[in-house]
Amino acid sequence: MGEVYRARDPRLGREVAIKVLPSGCAPDSERLRRFEQEARATAALNHPNILAVFDIGSQDNSPYIVSELLDGETLRERLNSGALPVRKAVEYALQISRGLAAAHDHGIFHRDLKPENIFITRDGHVKILDFGLAKLTMPEPGSSGLSAQATLDSVTGRGVLLGTLRYMSPEQCRGASVDARSDLFSFGAVLYEMLSGRRAFRGDTTADTISSILKEKPPDLATTGRDVPPMLERIVHHCIEKDPTQRFQSARDIAFALEALSSTSSSVAGPAAAPAPAIAVTTRKSWLVPGLLGAIIVLVAGVALLIVRVNAPAPEPPSYRQLTFSRESIASARFAPDQRTIIYGTARVGTQTELFSLAPDSHAPVSLGLKDVDVESISSAGEMLLIQQRHSLVRVARVGVLARAPMSGAAPRPMMNDVADADWGPDNQIAVARYVEGHFRIEYPIGHALYEPSAGYVSNVRVSPKGDWVAFAAGCSRKSGHPILQGFS
Repeated sequence: MGEVYRARDPRLGREVAIKVLPSGCAPDSERLRRFEQEARATAALNHPNILAVFDIGSQDNSPYIVSELLDGETLRERLNSGALPVRKAVEYALQISRGLAAAHDHGIFHRDLKPENIFITRDGHVKILDFGLAKLTMPEPGSSGLSAQATLDSVTGRGVLLGTLRYMSPEQCRGASVDARSDLFSFGAVLYEMLSGRRAFRGDTTADTISSILKEKPPDLATTGRDVPPMLERIVHHCIEKDPTQRFQSARDIAFALEALSSTSSSVAGPAAAPAPAIAVTTRKSWLVPGLLGAIIVLVAGVALLIVRVNAPAPEPPSYRQLTFSRESIASARFAPDQRTIIYGTARVGTQTELFSLAPDSHAPVSLGLKDVDVESISSAGEMLLIQQRHSLVRVARVGVLARAPMSGAAPRPMMNDVADADWGPDNQIAVARYVEGHFRIEYPIGHALYEPSAGYVSNVRVSPKGDWVAFAAGCSRKSGHPILQGFS
């Protein structure tokens, strides 16, 4: 939508970029409005991950924007050589999400986020370019804040498609009104491409591409052969949910999730092993005395170590660290495969249970967008077993719908009703404590009855790492009954 020139600002003595509407386009009022809107939107922002605008003006009826001059390449040029390393993709994604968060805080939506509009400087900084399709939320007359009602709808009316098709959100494809969550969908499509090296939504024709965006789910990143952490795949799929209400609700939430992932996956290199000392070839006399001295030293050290161990104090008890600070009811909590991130269900008074992920070093928990659900178990591949819509069956037993779902936060897939608890075993086998035909029983794998009491209930089923033992609690439903831990091999 414009021509860009390299120029020099003689007043400040710096090189800049000047974007000018090409000749013959100024009479196009729609294009002129979009160009001016880009200038206002970008100039309102001051963020290291957004292109800085220095000036705006008009020369011979041709409007122009003066911006910082960037040295590097676009993300599209970088992706022409294939997928990015996972660590580098996360680094770039974190910078993009921070830039989007700054824009959204000012009521500005990009609406055309794609690799061509993301620039990577030579020193690794990411800059978001071209807010020409941004929908700028303007302050209402007489108000000091921003209003979601007063918008520049003269640029894009409802039912008009603007943007780049392959990265459009479903609501953009339908020509519906959009908000910040549309940018998050485009962000997810870009992140998917950075990790996989291929576009998330593809089609031979425009209609096929739109159908892919509206109806199809891109292949799991695991199928691309890349070693993508399950938590990162969860973030990607949470961004590209078809329903905006099921996505992340802000770019800031995505940034928090990526920061948590970065702190979780960062590895600390251990000290380099000291090189083995060179062994000189010597005569028998030269090593005999040192050898005897060495043996004596080893013997003395061994005796000293034994004395120290005998008199050593008892090991310190484990330390604890508080992770949540709100007054709420924590219903369930499980470690993710990285053994640091925690998936937990919580509910405040009068609300449904909702699942969150939390890394110890993160600033805040991130909602998975799943409500009225408890997490029962998480497999080594990052797939969750969930109990949805729990209800009381007897006084002390609560059952619900067993479902499985990826940690991406995608919609759970129901499996069976009236399940109290469940756990993953080896080889993706599932153990359940369920209510069937008027009584409870333990099944492992599903369909194979392992234990079936004549009365009472069973719950808290857990499978040993090798799958050779199943532990569970068994109790009676009378008030005086107490659960008893049992196990079967």
